[in-house]
Amino acid sequence: MSQIPAELKYVSSHEWIRHEGDGLVTVGITDHAQELLGDVVFVEAPELDEEVSADDEIAVVESVKAASDIYAPIDGTITEVNEELEDSPELVNSDPYGDGWMFKMQLADQADLDKLMSAEQYAEEIADE
Repeated sequence: MSQIPAELKYVSSHEWIRHEGDGLVTVGITDHAQELLGDVVFVEAPELDEEVSADDEIAVVESVKAASDIYAPIDGTITEVNEELEDSPELVNSDPYGDGWMFKMQLADQADLDKLMSAEQYAEEIADE
């Protein structure tokens, strides 16, 4: 069974969002998503300083099974990417909510966080998969 930390927010495309304060968020893919992908072998990060809108395709994760697009969970600007994933993409599998984070964003509107799913809502969303 997948881990779904209660303190995070989620979107149906399987990204998680951790609010760091001052409108800054860290984003990665969920434990459920990495389980579906299998062994991650490559992560294509989004462009720094890129302004993105919710649901934009902004990155790619490749595994031994498939390639999967990563979507912006919310409107904002990419402020940092996890450069460790360049040499160690397997961190997405081993620690999806920690060292396997993908990028950080400055939110366009912090109120958008209220539109995201809670852990309970995300658990219900993936229960049928």
